[in-house]
Amino acid sequence: MDPTDIDTEVKRPRKGIYVLPNLVTLAALFAGFYAIVMAMNNRFDMACVGVFCAMVLDSLDGRVARLTNTQSAFGEQMDSLSDMVSFGAAPALIAYEWTLKGLGRWGWIAAFVYCACAALRLARFNVNTSVVDKRYFQGLPSPAAAALVMGFIWVAVELQSNLSQLSWMMFAVCVYAGLTMVTNVPFYSFKDFQMKRSVPFATLVLIALIIAAINIDPPSVLFGIFVAYGLSGYLVYLWRKAKGKPTSVISTSTDEPEEEGLHK
Repeated sequence: MDPTDIDTEVKRPRKGIYVLPNLVTLAALFAGFYAIVMAMNNRFDMACVGVFCAMVLDSLDGRVARLTNTQSAFGEQMDSLSDMVSFGAAPALIAYEWTLKGLGRWGWIAAFVYCACAALRLARFNVNTSVVDKRYFQGLPSPAAAALVMGFIWVAVELQSNLSQLSWMMFAVCVYAGLTMVTNVPFYSFKDFQMKRSVPFATLVLIALIIAAINIDPPSVLFGIFVAYGLSGYLVYLWRKAKGKPTSVISTSTDEPEEEGLHK
C-alpha cells in the first residue's frame, strides 16, 4: 500500500454527531414527552408548560447549530422527529385526555386530524425547504398550532372552566389548527429578523412591554398572541389577493436568509 494512502486515511476526519445542537433537540423532545406524562396524571397545567418549553427549545437548536457551525443532516432529521412528538402527538393526546374523549368517536377523530396534519405539514416542510420563500411559512407552523391547542387548555384550566361545555370548542380548535397547518396560506416566519442588525429603540421598548404583559397572565397573553398569529395568515392571504400579488409562497423570494436545518 502506498504510504500516502495511509496518511490520507489517518488524517481523514471521522464522521460523528454534534453534541450541542442535538442536546437542545433532545431537551425539546423530553419536554414534549414530559407533557404527555403530565396529562396522563391529570396535571394539564404542567402539560401545557411542557409544550411551551419545547417551543422555546425548538427555536434554539437550529440557531445554536448555525452559531457553532455544527449543522448536519442528522440534526435536521432529529429536529423533525422531535417536532412530531412535541407539536404533533403531544397536543393531540393531551387534548383528547383533557376533554375530547367525552365526545366519543368525534373526539378521537379531531385528535387524529390534528396529529395527521402535523405529520403532513412537517413532511411537506422537509421537501419544500429549498423552494419556499423563507420569509413565510407554507401553512401554520406546527409549534404555533400546538400553542393554539395548548393555550386554549391552559386558559381553561386556569379559569377552572366546565369541561363538558368546552368539548366542542376544543374540537373546533384542534380541527382549525390541524387544517391550517396543511393549507397554502402564508404565515410570516420572522426569519428575516437578524439578531445582529441594529433596531430602533422603540422596538426594544415594545419587546419589554410584551415580556411584562406575558408575566402578568402567561396563559391568557400567550394564547392571545398565538390566536392573533393563527389568524394572521388568512389576513395576509386576503391582502395579497386584493393587491393582485401572488398568494403562493413557492419560489417568490430572491433574498432568502440562510435558515436550513429548522423544521417548524
